[in-house]
Amino acid sequence: MKNKWWKSAVIYQIYPRSFQDTNGDGIGDIPGILLRLDYLEKLGINAIWLSPVYESPNEDNGYDISDYRKIGAEYGTMADMDLLIKEARQRGIRVIMDLVINHTSDRHPWFQSAKKSVTSPYHDYYVWRKEPNGLESNFGGSAWTYVPEVNQYYLHLHSKKQPDLNWQNPKMRQAIYDMMNFWLEKGIGGFRLDVIDLIGKQPEQSITKNGPLLHDLLQEMYQKTFGHYDVVTVGETWGATPKIAQLYSKEERKELSMVFQFEHINLDKQNGKRKWDLKDLDPQELHRTFSKWQIELGGCGWNSLFWNNHDLPRIISRWGDDQEYRTISGKMLAIYLHFMQGTPYIYQGEEIGMINYPVKSIDEVDDIESQRMYAERIKKAIRRKS
Repeated sequence: MKNKWWKSAVIYQIYPRSFQDTNGDGIGDIPGILLRLDYLEKLGINAIWLSPVYESPNEDNGYDISDYRKIGAEYGTMADMDLLIKEARQRGIRVIMDLVINHTSDRHPWFQSAKKSVTSPYHDYYVWRKEPNGLESNFGGSAWTYVPEVNQYYLHLHSKKQPDLNWQNPKMRQAIYDMMNFWLEKGIGGFRLDVIDLIGKQPEQSITKNGPLLHDLLQEMYQKTFGHYDVVTVGETWGATPKIAQLYSKEERKELSMVFQFEHINLDKQNGKRKWDLKDLDPQELHRTFSKWQIELGGCGWNSLFWNNHDLPRIISRWGDDQEYRTISGKMLAIYLHFMQGTPYIYQGEEIGMINYPVKSIDEVDDIESQRMYAERIKKAIRRKS
């Protein structure tokens, strides 16, 4: 396998909103990251995975993008972003952009035009249907929302404020590729591609993940964008198996560098239930799962290694002991992760053994999926009592 820089890199995820605030508005910003670059250099990381800083109404904390080529005002300016890329590179650190291209915000100009008329040049940038089928949103409820102006329903596999893009439309795809090249020309170190396994969806057949067109689309994306740059690409793929991960990450296939797979993260989930319904972790099952991925991707793909990210609870609180044995737990989990083959990703604060915040009220939770789960379960509890 070729000696790519990212195969020996450690990547540090920054969730800007909660990282470092410099203007006192309570929201972390790009100047705050600039202030911490010397610390990150000393820490020894090689790249920053930067969660979304694009213009967004923040229905889903930035994973609903309204303008891919603008920086959200709460985070700073494009000049700040350019400076971050430059200053980080001078310290041997690359900036990896978190990119959401399965869907946009409903405030994106494309969708604003698309929902007004079926003759809009942007109407077919999205997925429409005369009547909804049984597809459900990942956030709960129907995945279809009616728009009276066009007498059609649009698809949203997440919030209704996050309409899904139509990846079977070549004009839409080219617009996305042009935007990706805009960022690549700025000198970024690559992309983390949010829910990328959904872009091959075929809703007419109720196919969402790992659709039959997925790998053709990724190969086209490679040829038209990041295949011409020395960058890393990692795809978020909740349903990936080792065999599927090989398809993504074999170098000769010219798709992605690696994927985030979540088999190990789901080991404490009860079968047939949602991620909120947990069981005790079996350490031997965890060991078997990691061993399987190490063996099956050895020499024919590449592993991403992680315990935490913005979607997941802190690993010390989850599978360690966040009280008496916090330090020992953190060190043990770090050794386990970093001694495997693959590219390790650490989430901000993981290096100091950060644990879960002790939430006491749902009012403290700024997460659309958690809020909806809470509301659903309150309704169920009320129905059971009545």
